[in-house]
Amino acid sequence: MPAKIEISWKTIVFTIFFIILLNFLWTVRDLIFSLFIAFILVSALKPPVLFLEKKKIPRSLAAFFIFLSFLFIVMNLFLMVIPQLVGELTYLVKNLPIIIRSISPNLSPIISLDSLTQYLPDLTNQLINIIRGIFSNTIFVISTLFFVLYLLLEENLLEKTLVRFMDKNQAQKIIDIFYQAEKRMNAWFWGEIILMSVVGVMTFIGLNLIGMKYALALAVLAGILEIVPNLGPVLSAIPAFLIGLSQSFLLGISNLALYFIVQQLENNAIVPLVMKKAVGLNPIITLIALIVGGKLAGVLGVLLAIPTTLFLETILIETIKNK
Repeated sequence: MPAKIEISWKTIVFTIFFIILLNFLWTVRDLIFSLFIAFILVSALKPPVLFLEKKKIPRSLAAFFIFLSFLFIVMNLFLMVIPQLVGELTYLVKNLPIIIRSISPNLSPIISLDSLTQYLPDLTNQLINIIRGIFSNTIFVISTLFFVLYLLLEENLLEKTLVRFMDKNQAQKIIDIFYQAEKRMNAWFWGEIILMSVVGVMTFIGLNLIGMKYALALAVLAGILEIVPNLGPVLSAIPAFLIGLSQSFLLGISNLALYFIVQQLENNAIVPLVMKKAVGLNPIITLIALIVGGKLAGVLGVLLAIPTTLFLETILIETIKNK
């Protein structure tokens, strides 16, 4: 006789509550994203705060100084780059029909270039509005910055919270796990900043040396896409190749050579130097994480896919170690 499968009331109740919990977490996903971004930023900013604290500077003063310095640097970088970048992108999009026509005249009967020209200004405005929308989500940005400042100001917040609900040994195990995750987030964040900056600067210099138009826009694109491992460098090379090809065959090939050289320097020199300890993820796992992140949360999900994977991997490894 086939074995009977019995499901207890405890299992049913647990399943129902688990489904409710998942639904609740999905409902408040914006809050979770905000807290996770704040955790990454705090992981990056905490070491200089602790350094100043060791120099006998009060923690509150050190936290405010590092936090405001970080905001000042980020805002000034945006003010310096964004206006010129938007101008170049607008000019590039408006001239896209000419670029397409020069690459392949045979595309003209298939693609209505006049219609494309008519709608491209609207497309440009929509892209600019999307960028503005990301930064104009006031509640999300302010709440994230508030979490960052509060977590920097509050010392041993996790320990103070955990000891209320469990004994010191259990609390210490969880604190150790989060400490390791914090160290890895710190290494990933600053490593990614270095990578994006180096790749962007090398690309900008190289594009200017070979006489490419839209050098700033293409260099910024190469730097931003550096956050997407493996796929980013390939994706950033495509528009550069097409734009170069529209000017001359030699310039198109020169762009491919430039991006190949930058990618080889990145893979063989920069990445091993700054990211080996921080990431070390299998390319298949990286690709799966990017796809899942994109499906679940769009662009933000792609940007947070790798740090989320690193965070979960660290928790899993440290949990197994502490058993």
